[in-house]
Amino acid sequence: MKKVNKTLLIVLFILVMVAACRAKPEEEQTPPAAEPTALPQVDRTYKMSVLVHDSFAVNEAVIFAFEEANDVNVSFIKAGDAGAALNRAILTKDAPIADVFYGVDNTFLSRAIEEDLFEAYDSPLLADIDESLKQAPNNEALPVDFGDVCLNYDKAILNEDNIPVPTGFESLTNEMYRDMLVVQNPATSSTGLAFLLATIDYFGEDGYLDYWQALQSYGLLVVNDWETAYYGHFSRYAGEQSGRPIVISYATSPAAELIFSPEPLEEAPTAAVLTRGTCFRQIEFVGILKGTQQRELAEKFVDFMLDEAFQNDIAPQMFMMPVNNRVPTPLIYDDIEGMPLFPVLMDPGLIAEKRDAWIEEWTEAILR
Repeated sequence: MKKVNKTLLIVLFILVMVAACRAKPEEEQTPPAAEPTALPQVDRTYKMSVLVHDSFAVNEAVIFAFEEANDVNVSFIKAGDAGAALNRAILTKDAPIADVFYGVDNTFLSRAIEEDLFEAYDSPLLADIDESLKQAPNNEALPVDFGDVCLNYDKAILNEDNIPVPTGFESLTNEMYRDMLVVQNPATSSTGLAFLLATIDYFGEDGYLDYWQALQSYGLLVVNDWETAYYGHFSRYAGEQSGRPIVISYATSPAAELIFSPEPLEEAPTAAVLTRGTCFRQIEFVGILKGTQQRELAEKFVDFMLDEAFQNDIAPQMFMMPVNNRVPTPLIYDDIEGMPLFPVLMDPGLIAEKRDAWIEEWTEAILR
């Protein structure tokens, strides 16, 4: 998703003002530039790398503050969707390419733990996080944010064609929704896996493949990752002629559409289907990779991600919800139609036990 620069501009304005005050006596001060565009590039004593998924975003001023406080340059390695990023972490675990890994979620967490990727860390910030979000048994990975994966739809396209809003999973197995749905592959995408798990929870292990095969008979499109689905095939970006008006995304995605619209809008052009049982709660984690040579800095970075400055930046940057209880519900969500009251919360032990078999069954039934 695109990044918000308003906070950055405010922080930079303050930094420039402080620098000006230190540089000159009060009577000689000159006004700083009204809209500075870049932070200074500083070569610091320490270096550390963070492996992230492609949707990771953070205000540069927030990272700059961490770097300043710890005399460190932080670089981010983007490695595809969460599933692809996890695979890269696994493939390089004997020679880690980063010190910290952010973005593995509760659908893939057990795989990361089984692969022994992380060093356990009992951050003091865990005291500010609800127990329900802590799913690593020994704090190998710590929760950073959460969001609900739901069906999203393009309001204008459905309205123009007089097609009713889907009310649930069963709605999509109807001729009127033919060739309208694009989803992510659960073998490679965390959002795709979240949607698969929601259908398993809803239809049961004996019925979910029948449902998917019904979707396939009505023109289901499967792509590898969220960005390809949302920006490559969703009608909001691909256009009415070649795009599809229903996509798997987040309950908060309409807020992003409203904020980043090139023209002022009174309401979001998209919406999420919030029917009970159709949204899966996704939790994203951060962990210290085994083999890091920067253990102390890695701990500080994990603490930084769980503390208020970064947590307040999550909603306007990644449109997820912060986990820190001291951070209020972001105001940017006030203008959308709501959040799911009853998201699917699948037992992490069940996911760990069944995930690979479910993905293999799905792949055999839908892609082969």
